[in-house]
Amino acid sequence: MATRKPAAYSESSIRVLKGLEPVKQRPGMYTRTENPLHILQEVIDNAADEALGGHAKRILVTQHADGSLSVDDDGRGIPVGPHPEEKVPVVEIVFTRLHAGGKFDKGSDGAYAFSGGLHGVGVSVTNALSKRLEVTVKRDGKLAFISFANGDVSSPLKQQALPKDEKGSGTRVQAWPDQKYFDSAAIPAGDLQRLLRSKAVLLPGVEVSLLNEKSGERQTWRYPEGLRGYLLEALAGADPVIPLFEGEHVADPERNPAEEGFAEGEGAAWAVAWTEEGQPLRESYVNLIPTPAGGTHESGLREGLFQAVKSFVDLHALQPKGIRLMSEDVFARVSFVLSAKVLDPQFHGQIKERLNSRDAVKLVSSFVKPILELWLNQHVEYGRKLAELVIRQAKTRTRAGQKVEKKKSSGVAVLPGKLTDCESDDVNHNELFLVEGDSAGGSAKMGRDKEFQAILPLRGKVLNTWETERDRLFANNEVHDIAVAIGVDPHSQADAPDLSSLRYGKICILSDADVDGAHIQVLLLTLFYKHFPALIAQGNVYVARPPLFRIDAPARGKKPAQKLYALDDGELTAIEDKLRKDGLREGSWQISRFKGLGEMSAEQLWETTMNPDTRRLLQVELGALDVAATDGMMNMLMGKGEASARRSWLEEKGNEAEADI
Repeated sequence: MATRKPAAYSESSIRVLKGLEPVKQRPGMYTRTENPLHILQEVIDNAADEALGGHAKRILVTQHADGSLSVDDDGRGIPVGPHPEEKVPVVEIVFTRLHAGGKFDKGSDGAYAFSGGLHGVGVSVTNALSKRLEVTVKRDGKLAFISFANGDVSSPLKQQALPKDEKGSGTRVQAWPDQKYFDSAAIPAGDLQRLLRSKAVLLPGVEVSLLNEKSGERQTWRYPEGLRGYLLEALAGADPVIPLFEGEHVADPERNPAEEGFAEGEGAAWAVAWTEEGQPLRESYVNLIPTPAGGTHESGLREGLFQAVKSFVDLHALQPKGIRLMSEDVFARVSFVLSAKVLDPQFHGQIKERLNSRDAVKLVSSFVKPILELWLNQHVEYGRKLAELVIRQAKTRTRAGQKVEKKKSSGVAVLPGKLTDCESDDVNHNELFLVEGDSAGGSAKMGRDKEFQAILPLRGKVLNTWETERDRLFANNEVHDIAVAIGVDPHSQADAPDLSSLRYGKICILSDADVDGAHIQVLLLTLFYKHFPALIAQGNVYVARPPLFRIDAPARGKKPAQKLYALDDGELTAIEDKLRKDGLREGSWQISRFKGLGEMSAEQLWETTMNPDTRRLLQVELGALDVAATDGMMNMLMGKGEASARRSWLEEKGNEAEADI
């Protein structure tokens, strides 16, 4: 059978995606594609940002009979004049270009001091994935109109004077999502209602309405009590153990030197309730953007609550002997609504479901802890009630941990001498870091949380165990120590292994962010896939992602000096682009490259790679291939007699692998 000759690879083979084409080519990189709600949320968020800045008091969302959705606000109105550099109407730039908007300037004179993020895609993604989009702006006594089709301008900007009987300003955006980009064209009514209700909760005094054009039904939300009223309504009559703990604090570095690390205006508002029964409600927001996957602001709340309660328990000598309080004991029965204000929020991915900003942990915890600590000591009776609930949770957790310990204690081999173990017996909470080299192991030992993190340094490169027989594995010291440390015997895919002696819920591979480090990762992953497959299937194996670069950025606008970290060259470029957009001149920041983990201080290693609140861990999972296909791929990559097949594969797929990394 004749094979088709591959097309020539030349200059003309390179295609440059312009304008909004990248979004249309891969919409899943920019938004959720189950249904159009997320791209419409971008429009709602813009209206909410106007209200957050104090410029709007009313937001109306209308579901039209033809499947479109419109958002009206009485804010300032999107500017429609020509951009000073681009010479194109600003409203056109906002809807047709990625990385364009009014939220990049975070200085005191910026249009938005606090907003939902700086991905710079926003409503341009809404436009790209809509068949039609129309914008009407009232501003400076004029009425302006522009429309788009499939992301391109279909009707250029037109302006006319406002009718004499019409005053004020505002923006109206109506979008017709293109069904071909989404699994379903239907907008989930419940999700839309919850989204709009949350905006009203977070914007006390702002009226948020939803009108269904087909049924004529209109819902309006307005919460004068803000977070408190919303949380009490959501608890539906469940009696809190103590009165609601609520508070709000905004950073003011000029008046309070302890807040120098935060920008003026950054802060948080919260309402927290502890209940004995029922499913806890937990909702968090950053600059009005819902973060259903949580993030560092929730970690800050958790830390602040834990430290305040622990301080109260210690002060009043309430902790029983043999019981150690942990943050999950305080957090287990907590319901909360948290609204954080972060000047420059960094999210995980374009859909903004999880906050990644490291500073948010300290921001929220340092505000929550002293306020709760003071309140508990002013209301000692309530403090004792809360302490009783928390101690009961700790006893339950301890009893569960003891049951696991009894199972694994019989016949356990002597643990490796170089293993620095953790103190906790809670297998689900404990973590083992397999660290490349003794120097990195030393930093990890000093930087870890000894309560639940154990360190096992590995000398040199681990044996390639792909073709090693199971009964020969323990001839290698490193493999022997790993097996004994984790408490599980080697096994195959076909075995039903005994995992009752597993000592750590997370087994984390921690190696340098270079080629040698990647090689060590591959060798360890080969060991786990071939000889401990149940640990991968159960989700116990992880790869830690230490940064390759540190960027020391000077203060700019309201933002204080920062230490930023980048995993690779791509992230470094993105951070430098962001610093330029913040107005920093070229060369005003310093870049340091980590040659290896051993160069990191204990504090840096903890902050970037080991702290559960700020690190980036990749869980190792089996891919879409079946077992036979996966085994074939692994054999080609790791088999001793497969050098020619590996070479051919690398020549064909090498560029793709590099791009994916």
